[in-house]
Amino acid sequence: MSLWTSLEPASVTVDPGSTTTVQLRVRNTGDIVDAYRFDPVGDLASWTTVEPPVLRLYPGTTGTVQLTFAPPRTPDARAGAHPYAVRITPTENAGAVVVTEGTVTVNPFTEVRAELVPPTVKGWFRGRPQLAVDNAGNTTVTASLGGNDTGDTLSYDIQPGNVQIEPGRAAFVKATLRPRQIIWFGSKQEQPYSLGVRRSGTEPLNVDGTFVQRGILPGWLAGTLGLVLAVTIAFVTIWLTYRPEMRTVAKEKPQESGAIAPASPSPPAEKAPPPKEDEETEPPAESDKGGAQEPEGDGGGGEEEAPDERTAADAVNELGEGRHICYRAYVGDAWQEPVCDGAEAGAPGQDTPIKSLNIAVSGTQGVTGTGAFVGEGWREGIPWSDAEDGEDMFFGSTESADPALQGFTYKVNDGSVCSDPFVTGRDWMGEVCTDPGQWKYHGSPMELNQSLEGVRFTV
Repeated sequence: MSLWTSLEPASVTVDPGSTTTVQLRVRNTGDIVDAYRFDPVGDLASWTTVEPPVLRLYPGTTGTVQLTFAPPRTPDARAGAHPYAVRITPTENAGAVVVTEGTVTVNPFTEVRAELVPPTVKGWFRGRPQLAVDNAGNTTVTASLGGNDTGDTLSYDIQPGNVQIEPGRAAFVKATLRPRQIIWFGSKQEQPYSLGVRRSGTEPLNVDGTFVQRGILPGWLAGTLGLVLAVTIAFVTIWLTYRPEMRTVAKEKPQESGAIAPASPSPPAEKAPPPKEDEETEPPAESDKGGAQEPEGDGGGGEEEAPDERTAADAVNELGEGRHICYRAYVGDAWQEPVCDGAEAGAPGQDTPIKSLNIAVSGTQGVTGTGAFVGEGWREGIPWSDAEDGEDMFFGSTESADPALQGFTYKVNDGSVCSDPFVTGRDWMGEVCTDPGQWKYHGSPMELNQSLEGVRFTV
């Protein structure tokens, strides 16, 4: 061999993106002048340059060439020790090739990049972005992933939660965003958020995105529903408060106001006096029997018991002067005996509803009212009634086809009147009084739709 070589130093360290040099000394130990060509070989050949590439030496002389290593700052320059080699080829003796070897240690560097795909996601209940994490360094990266937002309005489900990425490779992480509150009404709302890549000993790498949360129903629909609800509540309130006053126009039609009286057994007692005016030949005892039907005295004999029936007016007139209220109930297809001033009428707790009420007052300048049927409202054909002091007034109907009473609205013209109704399945509801001269509803609460079984009145 006519060649001697030496590397100074034999091992070097270099940072990716930087350069380092090694001196290669060569001596011609032959006896002829020769030229030597230098060629880098191996994995680092693309990073290595030799200056000069050819060196001409006389016998016994020594020359120097410079090897420069420039690893790029890319994942291709893997961190760690890398062997290198330089092939030296003599011009005069091409077969006497010499290969000189050394070591270059490439320092590690990390460079992580992340990108949201897509950066903006939309949805009603969730958004599903994807996070791409690239390892642009020359060493393996281990990282955990998480999410955050201002106001803590979103929850995050990230799969996988940890990644290990080789140099030059990328990992794709699926994320599911869920809003903590659903937008039922209104337009869409933009909620910024970020997904973070966290590595030990380094600052987190945060990638910003936007979640556009859509409203399930349009905003104008909420306004419309609110308006409809407000109008409905106002209508019901006005109806419950002022409906009785609107019905008082029935007083302008006396023929209708008294229409309920003939339907009850009480009218015969009220009609007893007129036959006395027509009496000519019959004795007083006979006129009482025949007063209901003038044509034939015998024909009226079948109604002899009707004048004897004791009504509320009879009872209140018997009490004399003062404020009194007497009443009786139509229960089980028959009128009960009248009672007065707080006594019980009806059949409380016997599941037998009241179909009609007969009321008479004294000392109150009369009474006015009507029966109520919660299921059917203010039933047609059951008109308002009124009566002066000492006269009979009727609520409801004794007709078998008509329903039982569920309540009533009434007032006295002077002062207040109070009632305590007994409602099916609810016992006594407690005494309720009208304001002086004002209407008030008494009976089953509207939402119950139950029948009356008993009443107690006071004035």
